[in-house]
Amino acid sequence: MTDPSASAFSGSKPVDERLRFDEPALERWMAATIPDFAGPMSAQQFKGGQSNPTYLITTPGRDYVLRRKPPGVLLPSAHAVDREFKVISALHAAGYPVARPWGLCEDPDVIGTAFYVMDRVEGRILWNLGLPDQSPDERRAIYEAQVDALADLHKLDPDRIGLSDYGKAGNYFARQVGRWTKQYRASETESIPAMDRLIDWLPQGLPPDGPARIVHGDFRLDNLILDPDRAEVRAVLDWELSTLGDPLADISYFLIAWVIPSSERNGLAGLDLPALGIPSMDEIIARYCARTGREGLPQLDWLLSYNLFRLAAICQGIGGRVRDGTAASPHAAAMAARVKPLSAGAWHFAERAGA
Repeated sequence: MTDPSASAFSGSKPVDERLRFDEPALERWMAATIPDFAGPMSAQQFKGGQSNPTYLITTPGRDYVLRRKPPGVLLPSAHAVDREFKVISALHAAGYPVARPWGLCEDPDVIGTAFYVMDRVEGRILWNLGLPDQSPDERRAIYEAQVDALADLHKLDPDRIGLSDYGKAGNYFARQVGRWTKQYRASETESIPAMDRLIDWLPQGLPPDGPARIVHGDFRLDNLILDPDRAEVRAVLDWELSTLGDPLADISYFLIAWVIPSSERNGLAGLDLPALGIPSMDEIIARYCARTGREGLPQLDWLLSYNLFRLAAICQGIGGRVRDGTAASPHAAAMAARVKPLSAGAWHFAERAGA
């Protein structure tokens, strides 16, 4: 059974008229910046992605990927491609699986907004969490590879790889709740009572500070490039939301797939996981804890509530871009429609946590 998500979200297409740029200017910049670059080049836009427009840059000898800030009015601190470039540069040097970065340009006179260029990594990007084209053994191996890659990220010491200044120290969850509250309010298009209740309740049950680690912020299946033939993560993509913080935020975000209905593209709830070969939430937690040396995940209900709230705020931000005409993806309106069900799910876990 072919995954229908693959055709909708994978691959590239002609560049959207709103997101076109001066290709000759980019080619001149790449020739001056990237060793052994040789044109001519052409650009296509990747279908996937909701935030920073991403392009396939093709030349006769090598393919590259360009990520840029979208044009138009943007929320404060959003679309920080300079931070993406910094983190993947440090991680690549440390041997973590990311695309090789080639250069960052913060001069808007080149293509209109800041951007960076990295290698194109060949492999598979899978979108449907049920992995309909895989066998049970392959599904289990892919899920184990995902959680191992996340655990390996959290084992890295930011100080040792040059990222000690990549985020603020302490009060991580308090700052995150505040940040996503502000982002939600800035993009709010209607009153949603569950979001209002969560904004009041989440600050009251904050987990204690954990060790500062690199937090990806959006670690999920379709942000990974897998080896074409094996369950091996070749590159982790989309570092826009990354920072220093509590790794519990990342692993609990990864786990919300197990509580989101399988009718949603990023949900597993309701599937026969043992028959499919997909590990249970408890098995994922046990593997992550064994690989990172943790004894367990405290305050899991609060963490699930927080992450569903955060995802609702992200979707609301996409809704704001739909309203403002700056959304990068044709699927943006559907993402914005998820705010209400996500906020209802977040409040369910808040009640389980004592709200």
